[in-house]
Amino acid sequence: MKKELTIGPTHFVWGRKTYIMGIINVTPDSFSGDGLLGEPTWLNKASQQAQDFATAGADILDVGGESTRPGAAPVKAAEELERVLPVIKALSRETNLPISIDTYKASVAAAALEAGAHLVNDVWGLRMEPELAEVCVQYQAPLILMHNRSQPRNTVQEARLGGRYIGTEYNDLLADIMQELQESITIAQQAGLPDELILIDPGIGFGKTVEQNLTLLNNLDQLKALGYPILLGPSNKSFIGFTLDLPPNERTEGTAAAIAIGIVRGADIIRVHNVQVMSRVARMTDAIVRA
Repeated sequence: MKKELTIGPTHFVWGRKTYIMGIINVTPDSFSGDGLLGEPTWLNKASQQAQDFATAGADILDVGGESTRPGAAPVKAAEELERVLPVIKALSRETNLPISIDTYKASVAAAALEAGAHLVNDVWGLRMEPELAEVCVQYQAPLILMHNRSQPRNTVQEARLGGRYIGTEYNDLLADIMQELQESITIAQQAGLPDELILIDPGIGFGKTVEQNLTLLNNLDQLKALGYPILLGPSNKSFIGFTLDLPPNERTEGTAAAIAIGIVRGADIIRVHNVQVMSRVARMTDAIVRA
């Protein structure tokens, strides 16, 4: 794994510290309840959230216009662009942090990178639109490839705890995830994307049962064998809610525990809703494990 990467205005040195990616949901239906769309001053709120995140210790801002919660309805590219482009343009003027576009659509990624985004976060790992890799090659933009086996038929919804996946079968959980991540990596490589621009995400919460998520998190270090920086996104997710029997707005402590274990197991970036609290968790964990 190459140890360093410059993304936009920031130079990242993998292994030196845990980097914080703050989530900016430009949606009306985020599972965590922090979707900004529908607010009368949603663009101003997005800008303020970004500024608050920067002050609290964020290293990257991740802007998304389509909910990825279990059972969420898909959003057409035109609507997604209407949501994210004003935010990306505003943040590129107002902040000095790298901006990530959370999308699997090539057209959305291209427009976002043109508007000022610096990297792409693809929750489908090029399985939906392989041509997204060519967009990243064109812009020389880093690409996060996430493992995802989400199938609507495997989801169940509970009013208090939200959606979760059941009955998702793996022959060998870690081996299958690593193999499928490698397939995504190969698609990116064949498009001409350099290895140093590739990051991976094990896809906590995406097509995995509560027990599978817990096992994956506790064995995250096995993914280091692939040779790429690891992004981890356990924040407020249903595996925490169902483990602790708590709704999304009461999962701070569970998220903190998941993040601390994730850092111990080798996460390089954590993607979070509560930047202030989780950056403190990361700094304390770093002080212990990276001393």
